[in-house]
Amino acid sequence: QAGTHKARAAAPSIPRPPPRLAGARPCPRDMQRALGVAARRSLGRRAFQVCGRSASSVTLPADSNQALGIAEYAKDFIGGKYGDSVDDHVWLRIQQFHTDSVMCGVSALALKTNAPTVLREEALTYADKKGATVFGSSERCAPEKAICANASAVREWDSNGTVFGFNPSIPGHTAGEFGHNDFYPVVMAAAQVTGEVDGRKALLAMICLDEIRGRLAEVFSLKSYKIDHVVHGAIASAAVYGALLGASPEQIESAIGMTVAHYVPFRAIRAGKQLSDSKGASAAISTEAAVLSMRRAMRGFVGPRDIFRNPEAIFRFFEPTTGAQSSKENVDIALGNKVRWGPGPSPFNLVLSHSGADFAVCGMHFKLGLYEHQSAGALEGLIQALVQNPELSSAGADAIDNINIVAYEPAFGIIGDPAKKDPKTRQSADHSMAFIVSRILVKAMQTGKVPSSMDAAWMDLMLSPYDYGKDALYDSMTRAMMAKISFSHGGPEYDARYPDGIPTQIDITMKGGKTISSGMVMYPSGHARNTSADLATILAHKNRMLGDIVFSDRATVDGFVGRLEAMKSASPAEVQKLYEFDWSSMKSHPCIDG
Repeated sequence: QAGTHKARAAAPSIPRPPPRLAGARPCPRDMQRALGVAARRSLGRRAFQVCGRSASSVTLPADSNQALGIAEYAKDFIGGKYGDSVDDHVWLRIQQFHTDSVMCGVSALALKTNAPTVLREEALTYADKKGATVFGSSERCAPEKAICANASAVREWDSNGTVFGFNPSIPGHTAGEFGHNDFYPVVMAAAQVTGEVDGRKALLAMICLDEIRGRLAEVFSLKSYKIDHVVHGAIASAAVYGALLGASPEQIESAIGMTVAHYVPFRAIRAGKQLSDSKGASAAISTEAAVLSMRRAMRGFVGPRDIFRNPEAIFRFFEPTTGAQSSKENVDIALGNKVRWGPGPSPFNLVLSHSGADFAVCGMHFKLGLYEHQSAGALEGLIQALVQNPELSSAGADAIDNINIVAYEPAFGIIGDPAKKDPKTRQSADHSMAFIVSRILVKAMQTGKVPSSMDAAWMDLMLSPYDYGKDALYDSMTRAMMAKISFSHGGPEYDARYPDGIPTQIDITMKGGKTISSGMVMYPSGHARNTSADLATILAHKNRMLGDIVFSDRATVDGFVGRLEAMKSASPAEVQKLYEFDWSSMKSHPCIDG
């Protein structure tokens, strides 16, 4: 479903407060009282089990203790309460996303990227015989440090999975928050700490982690309040790590409360024309804090309870449900407004799947190479133009007069910012649509031809880490091509189609007057709603491209990838060593960033 698509209706607005799903029964409201542990658990289970639950999911209503509900869900789902009820397609997707993330991570380390290298070296100084391992090592270290190092490596290229938090089939689940598949090291560390988790259970825990963070992305937009999207992943990480280690629901609730109350990162880490290590390591650092919070809770530290209904935590602070009109522009925080700061529901219901095929991970998107995912529509349009117009790649850069990209918000304002046409760091280049598009076009023109099919062209032109290295940043042909690019905001017609799709159009005007137009692209290759791409073949090519950076021969690459792909059948002992490889025999490279 790439190429031109008909208009779709705008996403439904999010009700405030959201209605219960059909069939939901009243739930206990007064869960902020000081209750004994037994009473709290009883009420938590009641809210979890009877409120709006369907055959394949549970609903945590806005007027229930959702932190405790998330804890119960994680323990029940990972513990096997629902039996063998996950569809084969879901297992395939989680295996593909996990494999993709690992290959991104180990290749980032092989090319000596800064943050992953620093955090890996740091982790190895925190020896812990009962801990976890970093990529390419059998030495055990503090689990939160291993998680921080591995998650940083996974995220460094900005090339692993993406979620846009949009599921119109569930009322209220269309908030459209970003997120990435950075958090699988949490599961692997927990598996290593316990020594009792086999491959199937580890993948099930990864499905659970993606379900929690993916559904939170659907109900609460952190970016609207300049909060970094990794908060949702940190919450999920605390829940899943705790569930795997046998924490009680109350301990998990406490860890979630600590994570939200103490460790909320703002988008200051992403502000400015040139980005730093903090951008790529944001998920890693937040997850380190979440897992540390979980470990503290299991030692007896008590954090804030019922955090989603806490009027002074981020959820009700920015989207008040009592005593004020919810507004992103004007939030009443007057201390005299006693109702505003009193008991009330959270801003959303939260639906979590436990069976079938409708899991959040199935709505997540792959990046077929290295690029910011909001540029995927422009890349699909450009590759389509190259495939359908062979003369474009052979004509050379001088034959092009102008390239105009029509995009939606937030892509137009973020990666279409004209200031990003002069990137000086790799992190800035991969958030510059002008740079990303120019690199693809330059690669096509350097070969003088492209394959005749979209799948083959995606593989042939796939952007690798070297397309963002110090040499590529200042490549004269790339810089000259960027100067020809302009951007237009598509207006309401485009904005309304995001985040259902990635509505983008690219128009290439040749010096002779001919214009080559892609038409509006909605679901580019790699998008969850794309049905035309041979995803498995393209991902296999990407895994080998990244693996060839790390390992000395293709047989070793295929062996390492093969273990990841066969993870579901791995024993607990095999899971323990899944991330190990001979670090000393890894290919030697200079630092890609100079």
